[in-house]
Amino acid sequence: MSSLPGLALVVLLLITGPAVAEGLVLKKDVELGGSAVAGKDGPLFIAADRVESTAPDIVEAHGNVEARKAGQNFFAQWLRYDITLNSVEAHGAVRLEQSLLSVEGGTLKFDLDDYSGELTNPTYRLTAQAGRGGAERIDFIDKERFALADATYTTCPVANDDWYLKVGELDIDRTRNVGTARGASLHFLGMPVLYTPWMDFALNDERKTGILAPTFGTTERSGLDVLVPYYLNLAPNYDATLYPRLLSKRGVQLGSEFRYLLENARGENRLEYLPNDDEAGRSRWSMTLQNEYQVDANTHAGLLFNRVSDNDYFRDLSNLIAVTSQTHLNREAWIATQRPGWQAELRAQSFQTLQDSTAVAPIAELYARLPQARFSAARTLPGGPEFRFNGEATRFDHPDATQPEGTRILAYPTVRLPLTNSFGFLTPQLGWHGTYYALDDDADKAHLSRNLPIFSLDSGVVFERALHFAGQEYEQTLEPRAYYVFAPHRDQDSIPNFDTALLDFSYAQMFTENQFIGGDRVNDANQLTLAVTSRFTEANSGLERLQVTLGQRYYFSDQQVTLNPGEPARTSNATDLLAAVSGQITRDWRIDTAWQFDTQNGTTIRQNLGAAYRPGPGRALNFGYRFIDETTEQVDVSGQWPLSGRWYGMFRYNYSFQDDKLVEGLAGLEYNGGCWIVRGVFQRLATKEDQSTDAFFLQLELTGMGRIGANPLDVLKQSVPGYRPSNDIIQTP
Repeated sequence: MSSLPGLALVVLLLITGPAVAEGLVLKKDVELGGSAVAGKDGPLFIAADRVESTAPDIVEAHGNVEARKAGQNFFAQWLRYDITLNSVEAHGAVRLEQSLLSVEGGTLKFDLDDYSGELTNPTYRLTAQAGRGGAERIDFIDKERFALADATYTTCPVANDDWYLKVGELDIDRTRNVGTARGASLHFLGMPVLYTPWMDFALNDERKTGILAPTFGTTERSGLDVLVPYYLNLAPNYDATLYPRLLSKRGVQLGSEFRYLLENARGENRLEYLPNDDEAGRSRWSMTLQNEYQVDANTHAGLLFNRVSDNDYFRDLSNLIAVTSQTHLNREAWIATQRPGWQAELRAQSFQTLQDSTAVAPIAELYARLPQARFSAARTLPGGPEFRFNGEATRFDHPDATQPEGTRILAYPTVRLPLTNSFGFLTPQLGWHGTYYALDDDADKAHLSRNLPIFSLDSGVVFERALHFAGQEYEQTLEPRAYYVFAPHRDQDSIPNFDTALLDFSYAQMFTENQFIGGDRVNDANQLTLAVTSRFTEANSGLERLQVTLGQRYYFSDQQVTLNPGEPARTSNATDLLAAVSGQITRDWRIDTAWQFDTQNGTTIRQNLGAAYRPGPGRALNFGYRFIDETTEQVDVSGQWPLSGRWYGMFRYNYSFQDDKLVEGLAGLEYNGGCWIVRGVFQRLATKEDQSTDAFFLQLELTGMGRIGANPLDVLKQSVPGYRPSNDIIQTP
């Protein structure tokens, strides 16, 4: 046996504690920093209970062996290093640590030149993510690639194998961050639930071409619903998804989505096609195009196109209330530019109206704007006045040839003088509203015009005081506001109504010049709005705990302009009284209420009562009541709450007393098993006036692996305000 004095010196430095020589501190390279920087040409450092040379160029280490080279750590009870071959053999509690992998096993053979070798009976742990598993053997191909035979994989913590993936062959390629499994079966709670002869998956969060986790569920109108998306990672800035969907009662629907993000453009485009729907007896399709383009720094353009094959497409094939309740699908192309002091826009727009065959009255179709040009400008004049101009020219066409059509040109210049200081404001404004109509030849009057001045005066003050309540310091404000408008009467009965509607009466509407939205009607006005708001704000945090508002509008002349000729005009000299109370009254409670009261008859016209209780993550209760005189009375209650342990319950109950029917009902359960989550949700949704559909969602989410089953997350987030998935709440080990 020969000795190696140089090696012994290295071992001595590694085994002993830090040495100090003229201020220099020597430490072990436990973080692999030095050996990793040196690379495979660097030295091998060995520390053990005993190190000896058993033959020329052969070093053996016994007992608590630690070896480090090229950013890799070797641990074992016995290690043999062949200097000539630059290879390592080890056995007895072998552990190999690399930057992204830690693996333990029985016997190791490893070539330090090309990083190839094998380890028997390994158990491994991926350090970049929570994955771990075991195998019969692991073969190291090179520094970035290795293969496992008869392997398992899971993200569950050690000693917990609630779910695992068992594969005949598992190849890991860290150069592409891709894992490939052959003969893979998924086991959940000891039962095999899924098998595939081949699959690949990403080793990080980067996108990758391949089959995404399938979703499946059941609905009353379509039966069993199975969707298997195939994702195409075409480039870093654009991709596509193909999603065939099996509907047991209807057939196979084909869907595709293409997304792109360029330097000056972005878009999402989707197409769905269901050939020969077995229930409807026809083929059905939908198309959605949404694209935006940046022409230059100040100019951008866009295209939005939505169309479906029939009125019931969303009602039959969707389970989101926001989708099934759509009545007008927008289609438009536009270009807009914004410059200092002015902006302009050119737009062409039309709509597809989706009718409800069970409704008593048909839904009114909207006019198309083919095209519409808009221009606005703003400038501050010498001395402080502000000049503003809004104008447009629009050509209106209607699908019904019996409706009037034509062109409308509108111009509305105004001058306002804002006078403000620390405690209030006063803003007079004077404008001239001019409109010209060129109607089609068959109209009763081909050319019409309307011109009128509009004067308004807006004013308000703010009073503040300190308030001490319940041991807390607050700041209370009292903010009275007065808003006066005068506009003379102009006869508008002969002017067609292209795009105008009556604004919903609200606090914001009381402070507008015109009670109509759109350009075809301008109200006659001689009116004054009075309102007062009081806020209670915490002095230390600035949090607004409570806001109380009262407001009412008073009329000094009778109404003459109505939305349509022959409609009854207002007979009262004041609007209803509006009251609103809102705020984060405690850490857990928030309220939002609004009340509209007819002071002449002493009756409530409209009432919205809302409250939310959020004492912590996963604990949310929402209470709502909505009442509109003679048309609507609904109660809406929803929430998420922990039931016991890792169980959570979710629900929604939205009931219409006016229609005596359930608008939406939802009940769900969610269990968090630590490394897996199961969700089950039942939903009943009204899709027509006398029709509802039922849907059931069941989803298994495997942490770090994906989701299997029907996805209820969109439904839960929309139907239960404050809902949070349990994996956002429970910190799993």
